[in-house]
Amino acid sequence: MKRHQPRPAAPVKLLSGGNPQIPLGHGDETVQTYIAAMPGWKRAVGELLDRLITRAVPKATKAVKWNTPLYGLDRDTRFMGFNCTTKYVKVAFFMGSHLDPMPPEASTQKNVRYLHIRENDKLDEKLFTRWVKEAAKLPGVKM
Repeated sequence: MKRHQPRPAAPVKLLSGGNPQIPLGHGDETVQTYIAAMPGWKRAVGELLDRLITRAVPKATKAVKWNTPLYGLDRDTRFMGFNCTTKYVKVAFFMGSHLDPMPPEASTQKNVRYLHIRENDKLDEKLFTRWVKEAAKLPGVKM
């Protein structure tokens, strides 16, 4: 069963790298608006990520802040998010340095690790789902 994905009422401004500019908001509808505005191939990646995250952590809360869909276990604490860059979709695990194995890309922030998904990449859904489940069990980051 395919979920209804809202279309932005007005054209959404795309920021640097094609990242949709979405106002701060809480809930699935705000995240779906962001995903619907993701350009080109990145939209399919956003749909897949959201589906896998929601399946792995059914009680995850959702929000868009700083033009980034965020996932957490309450309104203010988040364990991951993603956003568009020019060449890839950047997935951030806020306590990613505690995941095993760690996501491949380092950050200037000690605990944050990234996964970059490029246009022709095949996402390892099993590993990604494991990371999501592990990340949701770690202390999140207040945002």
